[in-house]
Amino acid sequence: MKIKRASKLNGIIRVPGDKSISHRAVMLGAISEGTSHITGFLNGADCISTINCFRSMGVDIEYDGGTSVVVHGAGLYGLKEPREILDCGNSGTTTRIISGLLAGQDFHSSLTGDASIRKRPMKRIIEPLRAMGADIASVNGNDCAPLRINPSKLHGISYDLPISSAQVKSCLLMAALYAKGETVIREPALSRNHTELMLKAMGADIVSLGTEVRIVPGNKLTAGDMDVPGDISSAAYFMGAALITPGSDITLENVGINPTRDGIIRVFRDMGGSLELQNLRTSAGEPVADIRIRHSALHGTEISGDIIPALIDELPLIAVVSSFAEGSTVIKDAAELKVKESDRIALVTKNLKAMGADIEAAEDGFIINSHGGPHPLKGALIDDAADHRIAMSFAVAGLAADGETTITDPECVSISYPGFFSDIDSLLVHNPQ
Repeated sequence: MKIKRASKLNGIIRVPGDKSISHRAVMLGAISEGTSHITGFLNGADCISTINCFRSMGVDIEYDGGTSVVVHGAGLYGLKEPREILDCGNSGTTTRIISGLLAGQDFHSSLTGDASIRKRPMKRIIEPLRAMGADIASVNGNDCAPLRINPSKLHGISYDLPISSAQVKSCLLMAALYAKGETVIREPALSRNHTELMLKAMGADIVSLGTEVRIVPGNKLTAGDMDVPGDISSAAYFMGAALITPGSDITLENVGINPTRDGIIRVFRDMGGSLELQNLRTSAGEPVADIRIRHSALHGTEISGDIIPALIDELPLIAVVSSFAEGSTVIKDAAELKVKESDRIALVTKNLKAMGADIEAAEDGFIINSHGGPHPLKGALIDDAADHRIAMSFAVAGLAADGETTITDPECVSISYPGFFSDIDSLLVHNPQ
């Protein structure tokens, strides 16, 4: 995919449904009683992996590839032993959260994923699940997938997460539904809380206070309908593109602005970005807004500490945008970037240097120095390592860079945003040269 510099971006779009919420709506719908009608579902490869896993466990799910899903819940104890290894594809969310649910079943199961998933760390769920009594093991003994899970009796625990992680927290909450006694989970900083909100809405005995969540098993889950808001992580690419492309003025409709996910808005505003929240409302317990973004003169900032969990997936994009800001931007406390779909610290540094940016990698982030200006980057061949967030971040860079930028594996964006490049086309106006 070749990206050329745009003169501006104008228009209105609606980004796909939130990836995290789409996963959880299917998972919790599958173990609830009754029928869940999900609209706004993200039809990306990761979320379809979740559907396929639950179909393999006997759950009746109506889905034809669009944005509507009907899940006929099997109840907490209605899942069936899968006949084959569960394939989680490229989805770390599916792999980690479903492991907690499987740990509480009375049948044997195994799960795996693609080459990327088989390298991602699973010790962070294996250890606390074992502390709950789970019989879970890494098949190859390297604390990665494939994982094998055997039936066992679970008990509640009190657990302090070493690193804030919505996936690990959600994994343990799933296991806690099948455990004897209360489970208490604490995080260093609050990560996204979609699982807690959805469990509460479905009738679970769950209480969240600050960075602590308590759950007591015993309550059945009751199915409900959900309209999934637009994914702020997907919306972020268009926010960044509009901010750095002179003359741009776009509106993103129906974007979820959950406070555990809105770090990107806070950071862009801190950098001097013009982002206006309009038509604020609530959908299925989640705050939603339309967001108007206009090109802005940006300045550097420091991004660290408690805000990191609220924008971990957007940090590659922030590094790109920082190359167009005046001064230095420091991103730290984000070592988690090294164990995502790729080593995002290494790839962002490599690709931004190829485009002429002044960037230095750190163990837990980056330092980007820039003199601002309209076009500080030049086009380059981008190594995206089939990582959807790297590909989309550098597509944004290409829109504001001189020359031509080539994304080597554009198909990888289908993991989270199949229509990404067509949505770009609908907004941009190219320079005539």
